Amino acid sequence: MNDKNTDLLKSSYHYDLPKELIAERPAANRADSRLLYYKKSKNQYSDLDFIDIIDLLPENALLVANRSKVFPCRIFCQKTTGAKAEIFFLEIIKNQDGFYPCLIKSSSKKHTGDEFNAGQLRLCIKSRSEDGTFGISVDGLEGSSLEEFLFEKGNVPIPPYIRGGVSDEDDKKRYQTVFAKETGSVAAPTAGLHFTKEIFEKLTTRGIDQAFVTLHVGLGTFSPVKVDDLSEHHMHSEKYFIDEQNTKVIQEAYATRRPVIAIGTTSLRVLESAYGLLSNGEFAASEMNETDIFIHPGKQVKSINGLITNFHLPESTLLMLVSALIGREKVLELYESAVASKYRFFSYGDAMFLDLK
Repeated sequence: MNDKNTDLLKSSYHYDLPKELIAERPAANRADSRLLYYKKSKNQYSDLDFIDIIDLLPENALLVANRSKVFPCRIFCQKTTGAKAEIFFLEIIKNQDGFYPCLIKSSSKKHTGDEFNAGQLRLCIKSRSEDGTFGISVDGLEGSSLEEFLFEKGNVPIPPYIRGGVSDEDDKKRYQTVFAKETGSVAAPTAGLHFTKEIFEKLTTRGIDQAFVTLHVGLGTFSPVKVDDLSEHHMHSEKYFIDEQNTKVIQEAYATRRPVIAIGTTSLRVLESAYGLLSNGEFAASEMNETDIFIHPGKQVKSINGLITNFHLPESTLLMLVSALIGREKVLELYESAVASKYRFFSYGDAMFLDLK
């Protein structure tokens, strides 16, 4: 089998990771993580500290980050029959039928009309979709919004490979970027977790500016690939938008050939989805868009000159995305080196900077 076909096999993206390298907690301070730096033009990589990103980024670069805000979308409740249940809100906005889309985990079977109690809230299953999601009604908010209730009473949806998915109050602060603004994600854009206001200030003094996009991260980003042939995998659609001010900044960067560096895979997915219209000055700013873009080897990426990202799960679409930038074999080589050097992996782990220039 030739390399091209090998690149399109899910099994080609497996790597072995000792469980102890999965980060259970973030670094004590956001910028205290390590950084694996890869310079594509020299085919060289080195072990550094994340704070070194200040000097590594090219002068006049534009950093693009996803400012979507994670909401505490998980609540524990009981069915009126007494059975324990867990409701995972996928959005805080009602769907076209007037219900909130969610997942439900229960110790008993779930049927339309089932009711649940969560403190003051009364919830009822109104619809069920073929993809396993539900539409529910919510009563008892007593003048507050669902968003306000969840931020007070809800639980942050950390991934199941971190402490078994059981979050605490510290996660409400640390599983959130310092620039988060637009509420709507069920998972953090984790590459941004390393940045602090002080780092941004130091970058600004070097002429490195920031622009912000918003992509609300859904469960689809992290859904496992269920087919071995990547050409048969379809990504779930996710909503994104770029406001007028940031659209102008990004368009100017493309027009003047400034280096564009994406903070995280979600920022890259926005830029690549909108690149044709952005680079031609035809992007409709502030409109809500959707993307189901699946970036993997064989797909040319035109929108960035570099990517700051965390280390991703084996056989995941995010690992495939990174492989589209520097090649699958090189990514697996870097990951093997990171394992040997005991980097910390996944959402709360260390970072990579792929310099594509």
